[in-house]
Amino acid sequence: MLIDTYGRVATDLRVSLTDRCNLRCTYCMPEEGLQWLAKPDLLTDDEIVRLVGIAVTSLGVEEVRFTGGEPLLRPGLVGIVERVAALEPRPQTSLTTNGIGLRRTAAALKAAGLDRVNVSLDTLRPDVFKTLTRRDRHRDVIDGLHAAREAGLTPVKVNSVLMPGLNDDEAPDLLAWAVEQDYELRFIEQMPLDAQHGWKRDGMITAGDILASLRTRFELTPEGDEERGSAPAERWLVDGGPHRVGVIASVTRPFCAACDRTRLTADGQIRTCLFATEETDLRAALRSGAPDEAIARIWKHAMWGKKAGAGLDDPAFVQPDRPMSAIGG
Repeated sequence: MLIDTYGRVATDLRVSLTDRCNLRCTYCMPEEGLQWLAKPDLLTDDEIVRLVGIAVTSLGVEEVRFTGGEPLLRPGLVGIVERVAALEPRPQTSLTTNGIGLRRTAAALKAAGLDRVNVSLDTLRPDVFKTLTRRDRHRDVIDGLHAAREAGLTPVKVNSVLMPGLNDDEAPDLLAWAVEQDYELRFIEQMPLDAQHGWKRDGMITAGDILASLRTRFELTPEGDEERGSAPAERWLVDGGPHRVGVIASVTRPFCAACDRTRLTADGQIRTCLFATEETDLRAALRSGAPDEAIARIWKHAMWGKKAGAGLDDPAFVQPDRPMSAIGG
């Protein structure tokens, strides 16, 4: 069991499969990209499956989410999903993606055992998409979402970040579209995880702003804490249901007290929090021949030292050196 000193138990593992991405979102990385990890530094497919296997069979992990960077850029992705889905006990499996390569891979991922997907899409306007991502790939994301729904990777969740002066007026339109397409929309407050450290709390679009905008067109009924559990998103029924909309207020309404996550980076580091500034190296133990039991002990020790919260409200908050593209969402 992965338990910390505050009694929280991590049952949700986020696995970053690569630090690379084929978009250049303004809230994540600079236009010229980043210095990518060298291939020898990345975990191999076998190493990823072994570490996930330790987490599932020995440490109580029940859900595995594959992230990036952009996980669809990982050549061995389908095989990794298939091997993880074959573990006993079988974990729930999901994928967070920008959707660009989903049209050609959705069916194969479903056949391999993937349960569902989260797709990032911040705007319905192709020109705004190009400004936000610095790439002209809006149609590819729309097609990828459709392919995921047709393949049965449901519920298909759409993650949107609203940025001042770009798409901050689109919340109601995004929700109307999501309801029409039978996607579950979730708005995410912009977080301080951009490589260029350009995030500023002043002026960011908050959960309160998003909800106020949505209520100009929809009736929102709170789902309640019992339904939420340890999920990061607060959810509301839209016009009485059955459709829902979620808001992940990482900055203004932190949910650290209920956090059930542990994170594995693409180069084999354990991160106890998305905003952590320290990591624990599992790759070195793995490649030095350590048995599963020893790796499990290292993982347990890392989680035992997890801090109470992300510290975003602390004036002394230090933004992590790694951008979101390197540690997964």
